[in-house]
Amino acid sequence: VQLVESGGASVQSGGSLRLSCAVSGLTYSSYCMGWFRQVPGKEREGVATIDPDGITTYTDSVKGRFTISQDNAKHTLYLQMSSLKPEDTAMYYCAVTEVYSMTAIHALGGVMTFLRDYGDWGQGTQVTVSS
Repeated sequence: VQLVESGGASVQSGGSLRLSCAVSGLTYSSYCMGWFRQVPGKEREGVATIDPDGITTYTDSVKGRFTISQDNAKHTLYLQMSSLKPEDTAMYYCAVTEVYSMTAIHALGGVMTFLRDYGDWGQGTQVTVSS
């Protein structure tokens, strides 16, 4: 599986960006995907996920501002970000992992945790928000 993120840029506070993640070589019949972000010296943080049924989850700090979506026909994952804040500055990564059992995934801590621990990753795209 290969994932290529794009759309990162430098914007001012309050601005908007749409990140894209193009996925190739995906042979999973069922999978979940998500966006994570990381700043130097800190752990990678889950931002948003989407499961095989289209159910989405968001970390509290981005709820109401970010929207995750996917175009299955184009094998592309998106993250629409609005009302950006300086604290959103980070390298943003997308991830994908095969799903065998959503019950098992929830037992292991949920989609975000499962993606973080078992996902395939892209190289990232930088988002910088200035005040």
